Amino acid sequence: MSVVVSKAKEQVNICVKQALDAALKEGFLEAASEPADFSVSVPQNREHGDYAANAAMVWSKAFRMPPRKIAEILSEKFDFDGTYIEKSEIAGPGFINFFLSDKYYADILADVDEKGKDYGKSDYGAGKRVLVEFVSANPTGPMHIGNARGGALGDCLASVLEAAGYYTEREFYINDAGNQINKFGLSLELRYLQLYKDGIEMPEDSYHGEDIIQHAKDFAEIYGDSFVEKSEVERRKALVDFALPKNIKGLETDLAKYRIHYDTWFKESSLHKSGETARIIELIKKSGYTYESEGALWFRATDFGCDKDFVLVRANGVPTYVVPDIAYHYNKLVTRNFDKAIDILGADHHGYVPRLKAALTALGIDADRLDVVLMQMVRLVRDGEVIKASKRSGKAITLVTLLDEVPIDAARFFFNLREPNSHFDFDLDLAVNESNSNPVYYVQYAYARICSIIRNLETEGIKRRKCSQDELTLLNTPEERELTLHIAALTDEIIMSAKTYDPARITHYVTELATKFHKFYSVCRVKGNDESLTQARLTLCSDTATVIKNVLTLMKITAPEKM
Repeated sequence: MSVVVSKAKEQVNICVKQALDAALKEGFLEAASEPADFSVSVPQNREHGDYAANAAMVWSKAFRMPPRKIAEILSEKFDFDGTYIEKSEIAGPGFINFFLSDKYYADILADVDEKGKDYGKSDYGAGKRVLVEFVSANPTGPMHIGNARGGALGDCLASVLEAAGYYTEREFYINDAGNQINKFGLSLELRYLQLYKDGIEMPEDSYHGEDIIQHAKDFAEIYGDSFVEKSEVERRKALVDFALPKNIKGLETDLAKYRIHYDTWFKESSLHKSGETARIIELIKKSGYTYESEGALWFRATDFGCDKDFVLVRANGVPTYVVPDIAYHYNKLVTRNFDKAIDILGADHHGYVPRLKAALTALGIDADRLDVVLMQMVRLVRDGEVIKASKRSGKAITLVTLLDEVPIDAARFFFNLREPNSHFDFDLDLAVNESNSNPVYYVQYAYARICSIIRNLETEGIKRRKCSQDELTLLNTPEERELTLHIAALTDEIIMSAKTYDPARITHYVTELATKFHKFYSVCRVKGNDESLTQARLTLCSDTATVIKNVLTLMKITAPEKM
């Protein structure tokens, strides 16, 4: 939480504990057992105070006394001198509500002024190294709409973790080995041979995309028919070596357009070349959790609560796809020693996660160091109907075609409107709608509106200056207080978003901030006859703009000064 909020909450804690010590010392209370821990929380209704302590409720047993009586004794001993606390009240059966002073609200705004673009950041996760792996799309074709959601989610989550103080890296895992690459090679080979031979058909399970045809043509333009008579192995390798780097470069370019940049592009093939995949098989064997059946090597996943065992190495000696995945996560958590590995995966991977964690546990790794965020499917909606094809091309909508249709700001904001495990309908009409019904436009408009207010006042000769604490205490209407309290909540929201792996908390926060600003502006006139109040309200406007911009910047969304 922000320094001011943290200080106020701690002051409430200290006041309650000091009152308890005084009551015990003076004989007003006598404990029959050790008093339980109490909590300080924010009431749902702010009219009931800024904080509420349940100390009297949880201490009733220890003091063998009704909670309200305990609350009355404590209240007599409270000393609020030098604190943000203005007064306290007893509510219901014994809750103690605390009301904070004008100085508290003034210091929140002073804190925003002092920290500026760093407001909202904290050292909550300091010292912890986190690796966020997301998108990791199959490099054999273009990215689909699920990758668009995964990209926005993973990138914003990484930003949230950074803001919460974690050392964070972003990683893309390239599946450049295994069955899909074999299928890629077969598909390229057949398209290439079709250029020179008749009667060559594409198997149903091969890749039929236009990109495969184009790669084959581009290859033929350079090498002609020189590979037609070469061996299948040599021909496929040449085609894959030609096409795969182009696809990977294409993924990098498309994601950069989406404002996503990775620290590492990790190739699956590197695990095979370095011997890490083979080493993992031997390590799992040594763990004692493998057995052989019908020539295959199996892992005893049922020993770790999985519903069934699974094959590590087939009877033909070829490892299954899970082996390099285990080796990859071993590399993350042991070789590179990240404290936490976070994977953003589609919901269809739910059965894969327990198996992977079981293997890591067998290798002596704390499986809780791996967290997997399962992301539900996205449906694209236009004119109230679900669509599966691009209006322009008639083909399935990919990340690239989506970004051709909707602004990048809207895409990144919309894909973080819902928590990852919820199904999401992406409204294409709403995403391009320039009205307050479009949430990203609504937030950006609030920022632009504040910039306009500041510009207009400057043309009238009213420039913002630094306010004194006394001037900031003039901001005491319910709307001003509500807006200030919401500003104060940013640091906590970022920390909770990091803890829950849910960037949607941040979009909700900034949308509500825009709402509270519009509400304030409709009730409180910024320019008035009282120069001090005008400057105080100008400060509140400016600090609101700072927080909106900080949040949008965190999400890599623009904050336009004019709209």
